[in-house]
Amino acid sequence: MLRTFDGATFLTTFKRRGFDDYPEALASVRQIVTAVRQTGDAAVLSYTELFDKAILKTLLVSEEEFAAAEALVELEIKVSLQGAADNIRAFHQRQQRESWVDYAADGTALGQRVTAIERVGAYIPGGGAAYPSTVLMTVIPARVAGVQEVILVTPPQADGTVNPYTLVAARLVGVDAVYKCGGAQAIAALAYGTDTIERVDKIVGPGNLYVTLAKREVAGMVGIDMLAGPSEVLVVADETARADFVAADLLSQAEHDPLAAAYCVTTSRRLAAELPVQLAEQCAALKRCDVAEQSLTKQGALVTVESLSEALQIVNLLAPEHLELQVADPWALLGGVRHAGAVFLGAYTPEPIGDYWAGPSHVLPTAGAGRFSSVLSVDDFCKRTSVLYYPPSALLECASAVEKLAAVEGLTAHGRAIKIRREYLEQEKDNE
Repeated sequence: MLRTFDGATFLTTFKRRGFDDYPEALASVRQIVTAVRQTGDAAVLSYTELFDKAILKTLLVSEEEFAAAEALVELEIKVSLQGAADNIRAFHQRQQRESWVDYAADGTALGQRVTAIERVGAYIPGGGAAYPSTVLMTVIPARVAGVQEVILVTPPQADGTVNPYTLVAARLVGVDAVYKCGGAQAIAALAYGTDTIERVDKIVGPGNLYVTLAKREVAGMVGIDMLAGPSEVLVVADETARADFVAADLLSQAEHDPLAAAYCVTTSRRLAAELPVQLAEQCAALKRCDVAEQSLTKQGALVTVESLSEALQIVNLLAPEHLELQVADPWALLGGVRHAGAVFLGAYTPEPIGDYWAGPSHVLPTAGAGRFSSVLSVDDFCKRTSVLYYPPSALLECASAVEKLAAVEGLTAHGRAIKIRREYLEQEKDNE
């Protein structure tokens, strides 16, 4: 089920997945974005009927629909969602930043104002699936940051309703509105606005290939969190690792999508022999076995290495979204991890504990983006504005140096903006 490699072969043959490998999908996304930009709600409703098979009269979820969802969702699920929300909120409160100003002896003041983005749109995957956890993981950091308005977009089910678990989660975290639309058309609506959906300042949240390509298309017109592609997990395992644990964790990501990637890098020949058997047995019992099999066969890999040092080379090459260290001493290995979205230490910290419960957001960089980007956090919902103040004496002290730097760059108006003040201050000084 998994392709097999030795470490050296994998290091030399691995090709990082990118978003330029799907020209047909990109062409479709551009067509959708243009249509929504030009005709607004009409295009969104048309594409919702085409792709989601839902015929809608309105995109906005009504209060009656929220009430119906509340009645459908079991009490124990509501309790679990509340427990997860408490953990997520507590974690993100630790990330809050404060504005600051430093005052120097010469009277200058330099600082930074931290302010929240005003209006955010969160994309929540939906349709035939439910992702209430993603509601919590995207909205709670925004609220902790102080975002004034958060709206959700999510694909409807074929009958025109939104999954009740998604709606209950949205109400739990205080979402301002939920709209029934998904795919590239939802991203375009958030970016450009329609008669029903007011444009936002930033779009966050994971989605399929079309959602990700659409986010790339509108970036700059609106802020985006990241280009989060198909899910990934890499498990580093030594002789102490259990094959059934490793198999379960690989399958937990493989069941997402045929494009999801699951890798195991191990120093154990015993584990390498046992893992394929475990994968086959466990996969057979899954509802989404067909999806998981496609993912493991086409995207997955079992890599046997000579040392954990070699395993870390592969980790840092892939920069995986999720990294599990199922080794005897995971803390000792952590220092060698330079690139990963989230790191799960030890045999009893499986990736799903991060998806649902622990606290850090599960919206993570994929496709190697962990080399330069980070997990969704409070910082993603804040702006940092520089604050500068110079009294006359301080400006006079540095004026000559600034004028010289402006002259080097040939920007004479820059230099004159300093010079005109310097000359005025020098004249005032002479008149005293």
